[in-house]
Amino acid sequence: MASTENEVRVSIKSDEDILSARQEGRELGVRLGFGPSELAMIATAISELARNLLLYARNGSLICWAIEREPKKGIVIQATDEGPGIPDVEAVLKDGYSTSGGLGLGLPGVRRMMDEFAIVSHKGRGTTVTTIKWKS
Repeated sequence: MASTENEVRVSIKSDEDILSARQEGRELGVRLGFGPSELAMIATAISELARNLLLYARNGSLICWAIEREPKKGIVIQATDEGPGIPDVEAVLKDGYSTSGGLGLGLPGVRRMMDEFAIVSHKGRGTTVTTIKWKS
């Protein structure tokens, strides 16, 4: 996938793609003027969302882009897959819930770190997670 100055697009098919998405998303955050703690949250959110793409759908895409809603500026991070979908969205947003044997902290953690968070999931058709971090 091609990236531009204010947009990052990465196909997630391997662990290396997760690292690439994390690095490119963080670099976009730097260009947008985010501070060190916000950059850490952005990079962590990207890693968690990309890891979920690989773990639950085997692949997907991660896109980050600049957003502006006067007077705020921020970054949108969107992870999309065509996997099996999430049968219980409310459950996956609770700390400790996991269907993979993990700690169950990924999506709840991303929701806490980001300023806006939404999941749209359809059984058998995939999931899209969209988050926004506003620059403070």
